[in-house]
Amino acid sequence: MDQNAVLVERRDQKGIITINRPKVLNAIDWDTFFLLQAALDELIEDQTVRVIILTGAGEKSFISGGDIGEELKMDGLTSYRWSLTGHNLCATIESSPKPVIAAVNGYCLGGGFEFALACDFIICSDNAKFGAPESKLGVCCGFGGNIRLPRIVGKCKAKEMLMTGLMVDAQEAYRVNLVNQVVPQSQLMETVDAFCENLLNKSATVLDFIKRAVDYGTETDLRSAAQYEAALFGVISATEDKKEGMGAFLEKRAPNFTDK
Repeated sequence: MDQNAVLVERRDQKGIITINRPKVLNAIDWDTFFLLQAALDELIEDQTVRVIILTGAGEKSFISGGDIGEELKMDGLTSYRWSLTGHNLCATIESSPKPVIAAVNGYCLGGGFEFALACDFIICSDNAKFGAPESKLGVCCGFGGNIRLPRIVGKCKAKEMLMTGLMVDAQEAYRVNLVNQVVPQSQLMETVDAFCENLLNKSATVLDFIKRAVDYGTETDLRSAAQYEAALFGVISATEDKKEGMGAFLEKRAPNFTDK
């Protein structure tokens, strides 16, 4: 196993995970899968990390998808396990109490596209290309792309992308609300850092609750979502951070949240 296939860096309360296989456009194989899952688990548990960033090495690719040579050799049962592994990784991203940002540089395809869809935010460079080319390969998405994409861009656009396998560029991705920001390649990580500042100055507990409310609310009926939100609001109102946040507002000063 190449331990350098996934790099982990901690900087200024941010945990940065970099898929480091630029020679194959950061394609995912089994070993990379396990290293990526371990990196996510590690940063989620690390109390010094408040935001997680997922990106790819180099300027050409975020993650170009699965390793086709490896996937071609998989039988039905192995493919099933491969799919479950991808679903588990995406579930880890979605259920993370910490915001997860995909910093997309270049190609974001196949499984990499599905990982990005599970993130809370996507900030991309102007050379980014998004797509699910699985239909061109005689298969379909296996890590949740068929489920998450229509919830983000709508059913018609999702079917277009999934069935044709055609890529969309950065500007089209922004137009259909697939990404939050499009910036020049040279400014990608600088922009991500600036974006993080508006998360790092908030209560981590509040951000976790907002993420839960939004995710649950978009997957259930309105009445159930409203009851869930009310319960979260009641719990968050008993925290020290509520007192600090409202007190700071009345005292005209910056709040000092402690995540309690």
